[in-house]
Amino acid sequence: DADADADADADGSVLHDDPAFGLDPALATERLYERRGKMFGVLVCHDGAPTTEEEDDDDATGSKTTTVVGKNNNNNNNDNDAASRAINFLTLTRTLKTTKRTGWIMRGVHHPESIADHMYRMSLMSMIASFSNGALDTNKCIQLALIHDLAEARVGDITPHCGVSDEEKHRLELETMEYISAMLGPLLGGEAIVKLWKEYEEGITEEAKLLKDLDKIEMILQAQEYEEEGSHEKSLDQFFTSTEGKWKTEIGRAWAEEIVSRRKKKNDE
Repeated sequence: DADADADADADGSVLHDDPAFGLDPALATERLYERRGKMFGVLVCHDGAPTTEEEDDDDATGSKTTTVVGKNNNNNNNDNDAASRAINFLTLTRTLKTTKRTGWIMRGVHHPESIADHMYRMSLMSMIASFSNGALDTNKCIQLALIHDLAEARVGDITPHCGVSDEEKHRLELETMEYISAMLGPLLGGEAIVKLWKEYEEGITEEAKLLKDLDKIEMILQAQEYEEEGSHEKSLDQFFTSTEGKWKTEIGRAWAEEIVSRRKKKNDE
């Protein structure tokens, strides 16, 4: 349980009022995906624009000029298409701001953070952590932080306690990332975003290893803060025990030791 929690609780949240929450695991998975498909399945705009012809008087010569709308005005059409795709994508990501993280809900935390709360502080962490290591690509680290939980905008934040296998979770999230890629298209970096997400999931590059650590670091820091506030009904020990010895980088190990040291000092007071 502890080992599973290390990756899951750092990565988990479902809308606490989602009708699928608390159902049979298989049915819950189906309901979660169906619900988000219905919510956002209509957002992908189709390509192209109707081709029409408009005639205008040329003020200088009195002659007629023909403009083929949606065909010759490629720049304008591309701008409109990109704007539509961008707003569709940003509308989808709103759920990251409103979805509360499942791990905290299950432990009875009052007013828990959202997925976006977690992602924002993790982005700050990735920036300052990468500054301390010249071998790391700071831009890549920040991009990975912004992308790592993006699929949760559609499938929710799934933990092992939701009864969804790792394989099924990966499949749902990959399908969502491919959906987002199609929504954005090449002009807005759809393929690049999927590539970043896969890099994080594989956890092979030095930047991805750091981000895997920071995902857990942000979790235990948040857990420590909830403990200090007394804003939880159940023990949060599992968030600390599940991450012990799991650090892939020196930065992760050092930051974790600092958090655990502060927690111990507070508990000993």
